[in-house]
Amino acid sequence: MKHKNIGSNFDDFLSEEAMQQEATATAMKRVIAWQIEQEMKAQKLTKTALAAKMHTSRAALNRLLDASDTSLTLTTLASAAAALGKQVKLEFAA
Repeated sequence: MKHKNIGSNFDDFLSEEAMQQEATATAMKRVIAWQIEQEMKAQKLTKTALAAKMHTSRAALNRLLDASDTSLTLTTLASAAAALGKQVKLEFAA
């Protein structure tokens, strides 16, 4: 076969190109940022108000909400969840 990726799936392609972990991290961060934004809208919280509730800066909150910035600590995530009256639930899946 000339084209080795014909018939393979996208996950296989990402793994072969060493991009699987980066793509997964980006996808997870997009979901996290979206969920926080949705909860902020539901509670009618501004970025400034949420940052104050988290005892952090607005710049730190902007990094948390930046879907392309995958550097996220569990402490920051837990702080955002607590400020929104929520809990974080993480699990490993097969």
